[in-house]
Amino acid sequence: MRTSGEATASVPGTERLRYGFELPTVAQCVHFISFVTGYRGPGIQGKYTVALKPTIFKLKLALSDLDRDHYDSLNLTVALHPSETPQRMMTRVLAFCLNACEGLAFTKGLSTAEEPDIWARNLDDSIALWIEVGEPAPDRIKKASRRAGNVKVYSFNSKSDVWWEQGRSKFAGLDADFYRFRWDQIDALAGLVERTMDFSITLTGRTAYISAPSGTVEVEWETLQSRDSRN
Repeated sequence: MRTSGEATASVPGTERLRYGFELPTVAQCVHFISFVTGYRGPGIQGKYTVALKPTIFKLKLALSDLDRDHYDSLNLTVALHPSETPQRMMTRVLAFCLNACEGLAFTKGLSTAEEPDIWARNLDDSIALWIEVGEPAPDRIKKASRRAGNVKVYSFNSKSDVWWEQGRSKFAGLDADFYRFRWDQIDALAGLVERTMDFSITLTGRTAYISAPSGTVEVEWETLQSRDSRN
């Protein structure tokens, strides 16, 4: 609860109360609303974040996927949207690595409601693979399954279990795969974030082993729903 103290604009972009509290900036409010609701469209973001630009990160990745026998050296440019957290950004990177293939690319993500976070397109421009990160609504995945040949969802937030229990009956009838990363491990991975990163990532079983000059992290995931298991 805010106090009733008198506010003074002593810090640009914020209001500091005489008791030492700061009111959140507009960008912080937008970030919170987007994080909690998963809202991806225009509206509040389009109205209040026009002047905000994404932060660009450069990643050099040595990828070894032992399960798929896929090995690659990747140079990725990843944009952190003004309303996106580092945890979400690194979940996108992990999802990219798990599905690395020719033609796979990051989209505009949160900036464009009609696109997923990651996709791969066929030569005829149809969507071969649609990848969502976070906790999307069933209706969004239903629409995605109509547009793409393959749909995958990677959940990661601390309240992911609540989201899944509330929506699993609706997700059950959809032609999509759902996975969940451990939040505490994703949070640890975000601790390795720098503007320029050099990672070695090994994927085996249900674990990603990430090594960087500043430390190492293991990230595990579980399958919530797989189309293969229903066939």
